Amino acid sequence: MGAHAMTAGNKGDGLRRWRVAGGIIDVDGRVLLVENLRRHGGTDWSPPGGVVEPGEDPVDGLTREVIEETGLVVTSWSGPLYSVETVAEDMGWHLSVQVFKAVSWTGHVTIGNDPDGIVISANYVDLEECAAKMADNGQWVREPLIAWMQERWHDHRVFRYHLGGTERKNLKVTRK
Repeated sequence: MGAHAMTAGNKGDGLRRWRVAGGIIDVDGRVLLVENLRRHGGTDWSPPGGVVEPGEDPVDGLTREVIEETGLVVTSWSGPLYSVETVAEDMGWHLSVQVFKAVSWTGHVTIGNDPDGIVISANYVDLEECAAKMADNGQWVREPLIAWMQERWHDHRVFRYHLGGTERKNLKVTRK
């Protein structure tokens, strides 16, 4: 996320802002995804990670989130591989995400220690499985990860999205 990224809150424009860090843990071409239980009772899949607390370094926040969600202790990260900026003015929010790649880690995947109780399972998936598991995710979540899995770049890339509308099922998503 970088030190310049915004913390949860707003900057006087009325938008609620989230700063999130995500982690790609890649083993033999398969990436680790976690299944998240959402407030509405549904689930979705994403790389491990979460909201970076105000004043927290993004990599420290990511390391904390990965431990909580998966039990893995990442000792070295590279990146960020990519950043995602998503603005949904009609819904009143702005999301800033940086995604890093785990270089080294210890431990085994264990579920059940997430203090938020959101993560209910985890699996290493290949590109095809990833696309299937993330098919219902927002384009701003799904597209950058799948692009990285297809290309495996090492330089930093930026993905920008604008969402129009107030209901998820009717959103107009524009990639900038």
